[in-house]
Amino acid sequence: MMVIDDEPDIVELVSYNLKKEGFDVASAADGEEALSMIRRGNFDFLILDLMLPGIQGMELCRILRNDPKTAHIPIIMLTAKGEEVDRILGLETGADDYMTKPFSPRELIARVKAVLRRLSEKAETPQVVRIGDLEINKETYSVSKKNVPVMLSSTEFKLLLYLVERKGKIFSRDQLLDAVWKDEAFVEPRTVDVHIRRLRTQVEDDPSEPKYIKTRRGIGYYVEADI
Repeated sequence: MMVIDDEPDIVELVSYNLKKEGFDVASAADGEEALSMIRRGNFDFLILDLMLPGIQGMELCRILRNDPKTAHIPIIMLTAKGEEVDRILGLETGADDYMTKPFSPRELIARVKAVLRRLSEKAETPQVVRIGDLEINKETYSVSKKNVPVMLSSTEFKLLLYLVERKGKIFSRDQLLDAVWKDEAFVEPRTVDVHIRRLRTQVEDDPSEPKYIKTRRGIGYYVEADI
């Protein structure tokens, strides 16, 4: 873990509290030094001040997020700039959280742990769902069949993913409308049928004899639990 701040008192306070929690802590006093250390080392968390000598904190965050080797490192911005626009800009640049000075060391530690917990939970959640010959990637919103890309609309993708993640359960048109189309106005129940037909032409070998998306007549649509 690295604390990047040009105020020695802040570095000492943050480092002390992180070390008490069992973290290994290094520090840097300016953006250029920090970037050099990060690229040479193996840091798994950054506490980053915005107002830095050399490379500013916002620019450093942008550089790290645009580099595949460092894009994964979680970042909490710690700064005296507390305006809403600064917080929004920091988060949009890629920060995982944002705290303003003065701050509570206990709250900072709690936020570090919360970010690590969220990342751990995300890592444990499969981002690729496989069923039969299909592979559904939830991060890239893409589908492939036998390693060949399948071109789906966003609605078709959401519909397929919803059914696949709930294999064995049968859903009526109204249930699928509520789940996939949600608050869209003027969507007819038959819209579901149209999208199911389109989806079958894309993912099924024989749309008239579907392997994946099945129909229970008079009830609804489902994906077999044992595929």
